[in-house]
Amino acid sequence: MSISTKRTHTAATTEKDPRWAAVVGRDPDAKFYYSVKTTGVYCRPSCAARLPNPENVQFHATCEDAEKAGFRPCKRCKPDQVSPVDQHAEKIASACRLIESSETPPSLESLAQHVGLSTYHFHRLFKAATGLTPKGYAAAHRANLVRRSLNKSDTVTSAIYDAGFNSNSRFYETSNQVLGMTPSNYRAGGDQTDIRFAVGECSLGSILVAQSGRGICAILLGDEPDSLVRDLQDQFPKANLIGGEAGFERLVAKVVGFVEAPSLGLDLPLDVRGTAFQQRVWQALRKIPSGSTASYTDIAKLIGSPNSVRAVAHACGANTLAVAIPCHRVVRNDGALSGYRWGAVRKRALLEKEAGV
Repeated sequence: MSISTKRTHTAATTEKDPRWAAVVGRDPDAKFYYSVKTTGVYCRPSCAARLPNPENVQFHATCEDAEKAGFRPCKRCKPDQVSPVDQHAEKIASACRLIESSETPPSLESLAQHVGLSTYHFHRLFKAATGLTPKGYAAAHRANLVRRSLNKSDTVTSAIYDAGFNSNSRFYETSNQVLGMTPSNYRAGGDQTDIRFAVGECSLGSILVAQSGRGICAILLGDEPDSLVRDLQDQFPKANLIGGEAGFERLVAKVVGFVEAPSLGLDLPLDVRGTAFQQRVWQALRKIPSGSTASYTDIAKLIGSPNSVRAVAHACGANTLAVAIPCHRVVRNDGALSGYRWGAVRKRALLEKEAGV
C-alpha cells in the first residue's frame, strides 16, 4: 500500500468514526480526547483550534492514554484541567442548592454573587443548564414543595407558608396553573373535580378522551379500553369521573377524526398540567407543522436551552395529551424513531398519516 493510499484510508477511517463528528462540531459534552500527530498535542473535542486533517488524528479515552502515547496537553483548551463546562455545572448546582435551601427566593444579583459570575453571564448559563430562568426554577421548586406539603400539612394555609409563599393571595393567583385545580381539591386527590371521559376506537387502537372544566386534560392511546380507564383513574385518583355521556362522545369522534385525517386540525381548549419546563417544551411541540418532524436537539434549541436535550425527552415522555401535543413528531438527530409513550408502531403510523403515506 502506497503512502498516499494509506493516508487516504486512515482519513476515511477517522471520518467514519462517530467521534470525528464530535470534533468537527466541537461538542462540549463529548467524553474523550483526540491527538494530532503533526503537532504532538492532544485536545478536547470542543477545542477552538483549527480543525486538523483527519489522517493525523487519533482518539483517546483519557488524558493518561494520550500522554502515554507521547502527546502533551493543548495550551488552548487545557484538557488536563477541569473543563469550563464542568466548572459551570458546579456553579449552577451550587445556585440550585441555594435556591432550594432559602426560605424566600434569592435575587438574581445574590445568586450571581454567590457563584462569582456577572448577573448576565449567570442568567444565561443557568437557563442553558436547567431549561429555566433562576426565577422560574425557584417557582417550580416552590410548586413542588406545595404539592408535597398539601399531602402532609394539617391545613392548606400551612402548606402554602411552608412552601415559602409570603401570603395566601400570592399563591392563589397561580394555584390553578401550578396544580390544575384549587389547592383544597389537589390535597384531596382531585376530589370534587368533575372529569368527563369516553373511550372510542380508531386505527391506532383504543383512544380515551377526558375533559375537565378547563379543557381536554387527557388523550390516551392503547390496546385495551379498561387499561386506559385505569390510567385515567391513576392520574386523578379522587376526581369525579363521569363516563358514557352521549354528548361527550361527539368530542371523542372529533379527536378520532383528527387522528385519521390530521389535515382537519384540532381546535380544542386544553387543560395542560406540568412544570414550567414541561409546558415550554409542549408549547414548542405544538409549533411543529403537521407532516414535519424535529429532533430533541431542535426543540432544546427552540426553547433556548440547547444543553437540555435529555430533559426535553423526559418532557415528551410525560405528555398525556396524545396528538393534541404532538410528541410523536420528535425524532432522533439521525431521523430515526425514538421512544414513544404509546409505542413506536403508533408513532410511525401517525407520522405516515401526516405525511400522506
